Amino acid sequence: MTNKVKVSNLGYPRIGKNREWKKTLEAFWSGKTDEATFRSEMAGIQLQHLLTQKEAGIELIPVNDFTFYDHVLDTAVMFGIVPPRYDYDGGDIPLELYFGMARGNARATACEMTKWFNTNYHYIVPEIGRQTPRLTENKPLAAYRFAQEQAGIEGKPVIVGLYTFLKLSKGFPSTAIADVAERFLPVYVQLLQELEAEGVAWVQIDEPAIVSGLTKDDQSLLESIYQTIAAAVPGLNIMLQTYFEAAEPLEVLFKLPVQGLGLDFVHDGGANLESIQRLGWPQDKWLGAGIIDGRNIWRSDLDAKLQLVEKLAAHVALDHMILQPSSSLLHVPVTVQGEDKLKLTVKNALAFAEEKLAELTLIGAAVSGGEASAAALAASREALAAFRALPERARQDVADQVRGLASLPDNRSLPFAERVKVQQQKWQLPVLPTTTIGSFPQTVEVRQARLKWRKGVWNQERYDLFIRKQIEEAITFQEDLGLDVLVHGEFERTDMVEFFGEKLAGYLFTRNGWVQSYGSRCVKPPVIYADIAFIEPMTVKESVYAQSLTKLPVKGMLTGPVTILNWSFVRDDLSREAVANQIALALRHEVLALENAGIEMIQVDEPAIREGLPLKAEDREHYLHWAVKSFRIATNLVKDTTQVHTHMCYSEFNDMIDSISAMDADVISIETSRSHGELIVSFEEQEYDKGIGLGVYDIHSPRVPGVEEMTSNIDRALRVLNPEQFWINPDCGLKTRGWQETEGALRNMVQAAIIAREKTKVGSR
Repeated sequence: MTNKVKVSNLGYPRIGKNREWKKTLEAFWSGKTDEATFRSEMAGIQLQHLLTQKEAGIELIPVNDFTFYDHVLDTAVMFGIVPPRYDYDGGDIPLELYFGMARGNARATACEMTKWFNTNYHYIVPEIGRQTPRLTENKPLAAYRFAQEQAGIEGKPVIVGLYTFLKLSKGFPSTAIADVAERFLPVYVQLLQELEAEGVAWVQIDEPAIVSGLTKDDQSLLESIYQTIAAAVPGLNIMLQTYFEAAEPLEVLFKLPVQGLGLDFVHDGGANLESIQRLGWPQDKWLGAGIIDGRNIWRSDLDAKLQLVEKLAAHVALDHMILQPSSSLLHVPVTVQGEDKLKLTVKNALAFAEEKLAELTLIGAAVSGGEASAAALAASREALAAFRALPERARQDVADQVRGLASLPDNRSLPFAERVKVQQQKWQLPVLPTTTIGSFPQTVEVRQARLKWRKGVWNQERYDLFIRKQIEEAITFQEDLGLDVLVHGEFERTDMVEFFGEKLAGYLFTRNGWVQSYGSRCVKPPVIYADIAFIEPMTVKESVYAQSLTKLPVKGMLTGPVTILNWSFVRDDLSREAVANQIALALRHEVLALENAGIEMIQVDEPAIREGLPLKAEDREHYLHWAVKSFRIATNLVKDTTQVHTHMCYSEFNDMIDSISAMDADVISIETSRSHGELIVSFEEQEYDKGIGLGVYDIHSPRVPGVEEMTSNIDRALRVLNPEQFWINPDCGLKTRGWQETEGALRNMVQAAIIAREKTKVGSR
């Protein structure tokens, strides 16, 4: 029987099975390949991705999801949206300028980078000023032609919708969004008209910003945008695609003049299905049913998915239903193939991008009653049952510790206003103390040493001696710079989450489970498959050794429970709150072990706390409550004189300042440089009473900012912050930078701090 439902994909991982995309990109940046070679190699990677999806039986294959850096940056560049500081005067946008916007260059700072909704993917924030948008190139059309000519595929162009593009942009007041949309609409229309003229059947317009909530003005704007588009391209089928949450109110979207609506039935909490059951489904629209999880790596319960399709089919005709992932597969690794070091029971429970495509085509076949699907469904059922029965997924000792939380104190023994006095007396730090966020450059030498140790070429003793030498050099380096609070450098750590996961019970690690974080930066998230538990001290050895080399304080460095949670692939049978509490209890053991060993400045980083914030405002209070609680579980038993630090990245501070204060860290460091100091406005509007370091330079760019630039950033912060509470530091760890640029930037930072201290003395006279 012929399938009545179509099977589609929303986006494919860019990086390749062996991260060939990353390697090609970095070879070009380093000058090892020229532009022609770069483009040719990228085209080969793009073609392979298309063919993989075609061979998997995907009928609607996305095109234009492939990029050289970031799809939002692509959209901005395609419309000629280049910040004035790059001196762009029109015409084609060369790769040098494209990458300059992403990474900065000798002339200009990089564009701001922040998280793509509540994921760990980072996008480049468009800066929309008074530029007149124009179509510099029709990238979706080029991608469509490439797929057609090279792979025989009639692709489905993917475009970031105008509503979402503007909601994610900066450079204009939010009240002016309708006026800005009016400027952009002709360019969107031109782009779509060219696709229509080419004979494109379906276009996927991604509008994930819809799921964050729609005001009356938002609804009017959406209606205006899509009415204009519908009138201009009547022959084009538009799939208005949402994901990451429920699309509400759904009845508003029903009225939009589009041919299809794509909905997430995995991360919507059941709301999308409930809305369809309550409202029915408009018979003139296709449903893009996101039934396979595009963000996590577990095998689907296919019986449950078939039941979901059956419920949907009661309202939506099968010949108007398209089965697809809940979101782009950008957020998962490429394939489980090659993960031969995993226990078979666990490996059989995993599904990466290729396996998810197979699940989709299997469900499509099963919906049509195909006999061949029965055996595959039975095998999937058995694999899940075996995995769920693993004893480490239900540890009694962990359950007992979690229950014991109710009897433990919820706060530090002294409030901050009193703690800070005893800490000042203990540490005797200068005004505007300088420090770094934690990591120092992970050179080729460091990575090769770790590889030799992991492969058994080096024994533990030789590797430990190597790490000690790196720590010694880092301490000497920091003392020479004149920093006030030091770090050991984290040379023994591959990744700030993986390192801890390797030392905790309940984690497993893939061989090639890489995903893109930003640009060529790929991460291999560890996998929480069972209950989390502390085994033995994880960081004490290196921290104690570093402290033995200097009289200056050395911070112990940990990753916080919410970041470990958000930067892992997490088991899907427990709530995220429950898993966070397990991690926090394990980290509490480590915090107390550091303190008992004499390390009494301890930084528990939470760079990912904001990315876990629910997209819907009504769900945020509950999340922030348990996120704050988990941090305090990990840290609140230390002595009053022990100074707890934390670090956050890319956080819009003003809408969660109360929760951040409630974490009760003595010092927080937070990124401000890449957002060009905009975060400082938060402190003009709200008071923050604890220690704070606003990163004075951007570590994600290879450029070395001058003393004057950093001094300006410090001066701007001190206009709204008390010098007694202000720390001076980079905006993030220095792992990805080279030693030469690290030294140059930190020397300038220390010099800027000295200048600021002198100004503070003058101002206090």
